[in-house]
Amino acid sequence: MTIQRKVLEYILKSGEITTLFQPIFDISNQVILGYEALSRGPKNSPLEMPNTLFKVAHEEGLISELELLCRSKAIENFVRLNLQGKLFLNVSPKTLLDPCHPKGETLHLIEQFGLAANRVVIEVTEQEKVDDGFLLLKTIAHYRELGFTIAIDDLGAGYSGLKQWSELCPDFVKIDRYFIDHCDESEVKKEFLKSITVLARATNTQVIAEGIERAEELTLVENLGISNVQGFLLEKPSIKPSEDFSSEQLQALSFTQSNTLFDQSMAIGRLSVTQPAISSDTRCKDAHKLFEQDKSLISIAVLNTENQPVGLLHRDQLTEVFAAPYGHALYDKRPVTALMDKQPLVVDENQLLDTVSKQITEQDFDIRRHIVITREKAYLGLAPLRDILKHITEEKIRHAQHANPLTMLPGNVAINEAIEQRLRGSNSFSLAYIDLNHFKQFNDLYGYASGDSVIKLLADVTVQACKNSANFVGHIGGDDFMVVFDQHNAVDICNTIIEQFEHQSRIFFTPEHIKSKGYWATNREGEKQFVPLLTLSIGLVVPDLQQCKNSHQVAALATDAKKEAKRYRHSYLFICKRKGPAPAVVRLASNKHVI
Repeated sequence: MTIQRKVLEYILKSGEITTLFQPIFDISNQVILGYEALSRGPKNSPLEMPNTLFKVAHEEGLISELELLCRSKAIENFVRLNLQGKLFLNVSPKTLLDPCHPKGETLHLIEQFGLAANRVVIEVTEQEKVDDGFLLLKTIAHYRELGFTIAIDDLGAGYSGLKQWSELCPDFVKIDRYFIDHCDESEVKKEFLKSITVLARATNTQVIAEGIERAEELTLVENLGISNVQGFLLEKPSIKPSEDFSSEQLQALSFTQSNTLFDQSMAIGRLSVTQPAISSDTRCKDAHKLFEQDKSLISIAVLNTENQPVGLLHRDQLTEVFAAPYGHALYDKRPVTALMDKQPLVVDENQLLDTVSKQITEQDFDIRRHIVITREKAYLGLAPLRDILKHITEEKIRHAQHANPLTMLPGNVAINEAIEQRLRGSNSFSLAYIDLNHFKQFNDLYGYASGDSVIKLLADVTVQACKNSANFVGHIGGDDFMVVFDQHNAVDICNTIIEQFEHQSRIFFTPEHIKSKGYWATNREGEKQFVPLLTLSIGLVVPDLQQCKNSHQVAALATDAKKEAKRYRHSYLFICKRKGPAPAVVRLASNKHVI
């Protein structure tokens, strides 16, 4: 018996498998889509690394036993860590087709640990040739009937390629690392990724780009419309992975902040309701008394010793159990952990409502339930799902009413609200007023369609420049925009906007006009004059929170700064030193009117 065989038998007997989790990030909606479970053998053993571990298991005819052990550990640890989103489990097609492989074991495991089937994704690797395609299809269909989601792993690396995609109709496809590696430098890889995204849209399949290790790779896949990403650049596999997008290592991610479009009223914390909570060792009969004493209670959060939520106890579930024969006898003295929902939706108070809504719809939550709100991972309160969805609907309607129809950016009403909100909260901020120069002459010469395109470009450039910061971008109307900055990077962002706009706007001019750096046009007086190419004037102010009492005073301050910037023929950023309203001008009456 080889050493590797002995180690493998020891692993199977002792269950010594370590599960690492690597998050899969949805950068479009700023949430963690789920976690891929990755198994490791005993540390410093010959079978520590997965490639060797599973290779030896194949050779020794013990792959089925090993996969079941890894699957069990993954589900157990996923539930124990109370991770949100989906659990991605790697499954070998040959294991699925093995007649000795126990059927229904995965379903049994998730039921044992209290994990919903629709939160489990079966990853079928494409790297192995499958002889019996029909049987594989039948097996996958069986998993689907049980409620599991299906993914093809390592797309592009294996034998069957797109054939397997068309036959299995997966919910997800994971693009092999080979096509991600330096994809920004390879035209062939770019075209492959483009083709995959087109096919995914046509088949309603979600794409996951795995193995991202460079910022350039992330930027490219994001630009191609691939929003689900995974790799060392974002986060390495670990025993305790990140639980949300707020972790420190994710700050450098290239994604567009949703709050460039919506103000902070869209944070879930605003809907949090203070509700009593119980400890995890509370007996069921004591919890039942709480529900009996307060008929308005629908759910109660269950907390650990560190005041962190570990579950949610629902009135109807508890009532149903106690109404059954011997219900009290069986559960009175048992802890509430025996009956609680072990996988409630838990979100931080700063999570955007749009994001929470997506999580609710994807995970098929009961509309009658609550979600748990935390502050720095500690319990804060509960929010009814009905209230959340109602508020989202109202906010969407309000935004649509006041958004600029050309750019769909928030208009005057929302801009004023954003400023007022910061004044009320005594939160320091800066405000930039952005205006196009020579726009009327451009519109007259090149037409209104080109004019609209230029305004859209300015909107895109501004939003893109603000994407890594929590800034509010608004469109006043016409060619005027405003940006509310909550951080101290306003000057750098404004300069970036100028630089990018000047560079990208050149596509709207003829080569002759670009060469001449302008063109001749007739002004309102009917005189010919030379008009420079489009430039930007930006007035930047840092209002004093004591001097400025309302949004109108702040806006007037920014307007004055913009006027100063427009004194220059070229693009210019004017940083205003004045921090409050202009002093009132007192006009003295002439002597002849004095009595």
